[in-house]
Amino acid sequence: MARILTLTLNPALDLSIGMDRLVPGEVNRTSETHLTAAGKGVNVARVLVGLGHDVTVSGFLGGDNDGPFLRAFEAMGVVDAFLRVPGETRINAKLAEADGRVTDINGPGATIDTNAWQHLLSWLDELIADPSRRPAAVVVAGSLPPGVAPVDLAELIVRLRRAGLPVWADTSGEALIQAIAARPTAVKPNEQELAAWAGGALDTAEAWLRGALRLYASGVEEAVVSSGPAGVLWVSQRGAWQATPPRLTVASTVGAGDTLLAGLLHGVLSGHSPEQALRLATALSAESVRHVGVGNPHADDLPQLQQQTRVRRLNDVDAGGALA
Repeated sequence: MARILTLTLNPALDLSIGMDRLVPGEVNRTSETHLTAAGKGVNVARVLVGLGHDVTVSGFLGGDNDGPFLRAFEAMGVVDAFLRVPGETRINAKLAEADGRVTDINGPGATIDTNAWQHLLSWLDELIADPSRRPAAVVVAGSLPPGVAPVDLAELIVRLRRAGLPVWADTSGEALIQAIAARPTAVKPNEQELAAWAGGALDTAEAWLRGALRLYASGVEEAVVSSGPAGVLWVSQRGAWQATPPRLTVASTVGAGDTLLAGLLHGVLSGHSPEQALRLATALSAESVRHVGVGNPHADDLPQLQQQTRVRRLNDVDAGGALA
């Protein structure tokens, strides 16, 4: 399998809290709590390891509370190349109520100064120059910490692409806009993020497809757009493809997008056909919503979930991003 690097610039300890009903201003009793070392790139790494890849994880971690990450990385079997910075890694709280409402309370993250940023860039240059450690692909996922601007992310993507590395990016807001302008190999926005970039609502199937085609035409080789139960659009030189997942009882959607990205990257690097790659990625993402955490590549019923996933080719795509 492939050697892959995931970069999580703003990881978090996710505190998931289950309760019957949140009553502001009062003492609330929880039904369950879980503290998990997380961040989008870390989630992607979990799935890639489960799919058999050799994964190195990097980014920035607060040195004062990295214990849960150390234990998680050891259990995952990844190479820990995170740079430690002064302070603590942020804690994100997710309050899940019995009626399905989820409230996220996210911290800003540790501040990254110029020295830490340059340290990461120098480490990346050394990694890329070493044939024994050079990755087959880089995943840059998640939000940006204080001190790292969207333009810095764009310059990072350009740096990696100039070194000849495929870069798969997953972020949001201004960071997404700058990332797309830097022309990574792949971008995976959800429908709302794509609409914000495109500057208009994607409230019909036709508008959704036009948005994905426009993303591809901007220079992104793999335009992947997720839309929850509506499924996934994937536009690339292989054509325009759509997948619809099986209907399942949703326990948590956290990690579903990360699972989708990891599954599709696995398919591309493994040389799978577009239908096979998209079917696995979509089914694995659907598997993840049944429980807290990312999709499990070893789930007993994953073959059945793949059979229940509908995949169809919409048409060829020309260089201008229009259906041929």
